Amino acid sequence: MNQRKKAVFNWSGGKDSALALYKILQENEFEVVSLLTTINEETSKSSVHEIPLEILENQAKSIGIPLYVVLFDKALTNYEDKMSKAVQHFKQQNVTHFIFGDIFLSDIKTYREKKLNPLGIEVVEPLWNKTSEEVMSEFLKSGIKSKIIVTNADQLNKTFIGKDLDEETVKSFPNDIDVCGENGEYHTLSYAGGLFKNPIDFTISNVIKTTYDIKLENGETKTYNYWQAEIKNE
Repeated sequence: MNQRKKAVFNWSGGKDSALALYKILQENEFEVVSLLTTINEETSKSSVHEIPLEILENQAKSIGIPLYVVLFDKALTNYEDKMSKAVQHFKQQNVTHFIFGDIFLSDIKTYREKKLNPLGIEVVEPLWNKTSEEVMSEFLKSGIKSKIIVTNADQLNKTFIGKDLDEETVKSFPNDIDVCGENGEYHTLSYAGGLFKNPIDFTISNVIKTTYDIKLENGETKTYNYWQAEIKNE
């Protein structure tokens, strides 16, 4: 019997992470020794999704895999140093692979490989090169339950916040967005079904509008508006 390869799963708390990890656990090729998540040390929430650390810890407990937390500052000035230390920590446990839930954004995959391969870590992408429609079909069949907690306000309005990502919601998406939100149209929080032994209890206490100014490579600044759920642990 071949010994399973030791891996760390990079956990966002959303649907793509949940589906990718679900597939990895079913296939049983890897021993996932830990989930890894990045947390803003000022807010104690994950980046982008803004999921409170306590809920991410509850997800890990329900899945049955320990959670390793990497804290970073708001400006991300210490991000690469912290991630490098995390890699060294896991290499001491004979981890050889880092697993992600990306679908088709090649620049992100290239960035991960550029940073991790020189450190002796292989990148694994269980959902890679599938179409968004294929991934969504797998997700809906998996039984994993996820709620929409962030939307790009210019593409999906406030009414989508708090909706379960089910067939009805997917059918209601505008035709011009990626069905999996791979271009940042929306983000989710996974809370039950599939790989979860127990449901994750949380409430959406408020929905706020946030604005980010992003500097583009050509020097221009583009403003992005988002609807963001404020999430509380029950």
